[in-house]
Amino acid sequence: MVNMKRFIKPVIMSNTLIFILAAILSITASCKQNNTVESDKGFANKLIKTDMDSIPKKNGFILSDLRIPLNEIMQGGPPRDGIPAINNPKFLKASEADFLEDDDEVLAITKNGVAKAYPIRIMNYHEVVNDFFGEDPVIVTFCPLCGSGLAFSGNINGESRTFGVSGLLFNSDVLLYDRETESLWSQLMGQAVSGPSVDQNFELVAMEQTSWQDWIERNPTTQVLSTETGFSRDYARLPYDGYESSSQLYFPVRDKNEVLDNKERVIGISFEGVHKAYAFSKLSEAESLPKSDMVNGSEIRIHYNKESNSAKITDKEGNLLNGTTLFWFAWFAFHPETELYNF
Repeated sequence: MVNMKRFIKPVIMSNTLIFILAAILSITASCKQNNTVESDKGFANKLIKTDMDSIPKKNGFILSDLRIPLNEIMQGGPPRDGIPAINNPKFLKASEADFLEDDDEVLAITKNGVAKAYPIRIMNYHEVVNDFFGEDPVIVTFCPLCGSGLAFSGNINGESRTFGVSGLLFNSDVLLYDRETESLWSQLMGQAVSGPSVDQNFELVAMEQTSWQDWIERNPTTQVLSTETGFSRDYARLPYDGYESSSQLYFPVRDKNEVLDNKERVIGISFEGVHKAYAFSKLSEAESLPKSDMVNGSEIRIHYNKESNSAKITDKEGNLLNGTTLFWFAWFAFHPETELYNF
């Protein structure tokens, strides 16, 4: 504060002089404060603009708070929603699903007393179905490039979410997005990797990947996703014909391991950061099934059906666990520290 004694002689000032002096000091202080506020506002606007300009964007998504390397996020080809999710799925009775062959693969769920099957021939073209089991929202997903099907609850942190296909990939796996926050989610990481929901996790719903014949024999009252999806697609044609039989990948992955062929099918399971995989080629040679194993202290049973070439994992009481069927390269890319069961 200015020492007024240096500038004003020590005399008794009139009330008028004191009032004028106080007013001058008040106005001066107010001007300084206003200048500071205006300056701060200008700085804030510049900061926001600079920060927004520096945040990377792909396919129309703002990639804020990224949890995966930017240079490993690939454009899959289609734009955002170029692969359209099914938002209002229609279902048929099993007897009405004449478009399916016995050996057609399906993703299959039993929840709240309802059994449903989602044919891979449809999932290849849509990758996401936003569905309900009773009042519970369930998101069914499939990545054709990884051969991976996962289902998870649409209730995330108490909020209902719907999902679409971003057109972006990480480790050759689909990056989903939720329409409510436009956060990106990695299917096989099971979490949001950018945006407002970053680090939130999926709550998985147990699901099987098996043949249509195997599923209807065990679940004759099942519903099956109809080809009346609202989109014009030739569901009799495979969009990735020849991909599974080739060792080639369309997109790069971070980690690779040649102990199994790239497209060897495995079923993998995770318990609190411990991952283990079971190769179909070894399961098919096993003399006795199911196999018992321990993963991170949890006892499990690995089941394999030779006729449907499908596997599932249960606990010792027979309850279905969150095992994921997929290609070996995809499991290893996301879990390079995985164990591989030695039969």
